[in-house]
Amino acid sequence: MSWVAIIALAVGTYALRFAGPVLRERLTVSETVKRYLTLAAVALLAALIGTAALLDGTEFVGIARPAGVLVGAVLAWRKLPFVVVVVAAALTAALLRLAGVE
Repeated sequence: MSWVAIIALAVGTYALRFAGPVLRERLTVSETVKRYLTLAAVALLAALIGTAALLDGTEFVGIARPAGVLVGAVLAWRKLPFVVVVVAAALTAALLRLAGVE
């Protein structure tokens, strides 16, 4: 990537971040739009989690990784400490792979 492109992307990123506080008082957003933006953020996060848990590029990763993610999600839902959630999810995936389950 050329330096011109890097500088252009850096300036664009800074401008977008700077525009938020500057335009906050000038723009008004209805409650309906706020609700849809919140829902869109949740949907985007769910899509990212789903693709990361199920795919490696364009290939299905097998059962071990989604099983680990499922265990982690259940433990997080049960409000266990973050370290416990991560270790249990990793241990689930590792034990399934050790057992030969891909």
